Amino acid sequence: MQEASIKNRSLEYLSGLTETQLISLVTKLQWPSFKAQQIHSWIYKKCISSIDEMTDLSVKDRDFLNKNYKLSPLELTQKQISEDKTIKYLWKLNGGNQVESVRMFLEDHDSYSACISSQVGCAVGCPFCATGKIGFKRNLKAAEIVDQILGIQKDTKERISNVVFMGQGEPLLNYDEVLTAMNLIKDSVGIGARHITLSTSGIVPNIKKLADEKLQITLAISLHAPDQRTREILVPISKKYPISELMESLHYYYEKTKRRITIEYVMLDGINDQIEKAKELSDLIKGLHCHINLIPYNPIEHSEIKGQRSEIRIQDSHLPSPISDLCLKRPPRKRIYNFKDVLEKRSGKKVTVRKERGVDIAAACGQLANIFNKNLEKGQE
Repeated sequence: MQEASIKNRSLEYLSGLTETQLISLVTKLQWPSFKAQQIHSWIYKKCISSIDEMTDLSVKDRDFLNKNYKLSPLELTQKQISEDKTIKYLWKLNGGNQVESVRMFLEDHDSYSACISSQVGCAVGCPFCATGKIGFKRNLKAAEIVDQILGIQKDTKERISNVVFMGQGEPLLNYDEVLTAMNLIKDSVGIGARHITLSTSGIVPNIKKLADEKLQITLAISLHAPDQRTREILVPISKKYPISELMESLHYYYEKTKRRITIEYVMLDGINDQIEKAKELSDLIKGLHCHINLIPYNPIEHSEIKGQRSEIRIQDSHLPSPISDLCLKRPPRKRIYNFKDVLEKRSGKKVTVRKERGVDIAAACGQLANIFNKNLEKGQE
């Protein structure tokens, strides 16, 4: 394919293409193959903001690329900076939807971590998560996922060292695009697999599928309860994938990858913070190579801490009264650490309490909610 043959087609994105794909592209354009490496380096290593910055390409080549390609599928529309220097980004996607991601500084590693999204909205609907309240809109393409990292690096001029799929969406319900994105992050962005964490609510078939890929990423499970009844309330997908099947898939994942699993457990006052729950959790994870990350509940829109009530319908005698209209709130600090102590001693596992980041800009765990998309839908009604 020569240059003239593509002038009338719709513009495509360069960001998101692998080096192999770029080699194929320049070959079709009848350009020297080394230009693929140049373009690849500008996109993924130098994190440029425009094609015009590719200064080792001729002006003619840059003009051609500008007329036939776009650099990035994302447009930065809003940025908020927390008192703790956490940064939340709002990106506009092709078609008008927007999605959020977060950059955090890890003091203990003296490095930056990017919390990125894999979907616009989420279909899982966990009651303590702001994203679930807006529902599922669409999956992100691999280029849109990876470009969140590149966009953060462009903005801050600082390298991202760790990536966590803990933003909006359920990554394993967008399996193919997320897998492509992880390979791009490894091979093109240059962030090793051991510095990538994928958090899932427990899509059992795709946990096993991911295990068979034998990637050296860290798998994190949003468990949040040690028993089926409570977990069905907090993680509704558990009705489809029971906790017994989930645990079997986690053992399978470890057997295939030999990678320690992270158990995520959001602490909710009176719901899953009892000492008995700590004992049940200890028994559940017995024999699993894992560590546990306790997450103090972060307030979201419509929560009691914000001055309103977060209602979830519960009909289960083992939960506190009132049975319905239960308020989600954080347990007292002492109760969280008592839970931690019992869990640590009984299980013999490492247990940590997650440090809060970005709470003041609604960028902490469970707080990401795309208000723009909700307002956009209201305007279209």
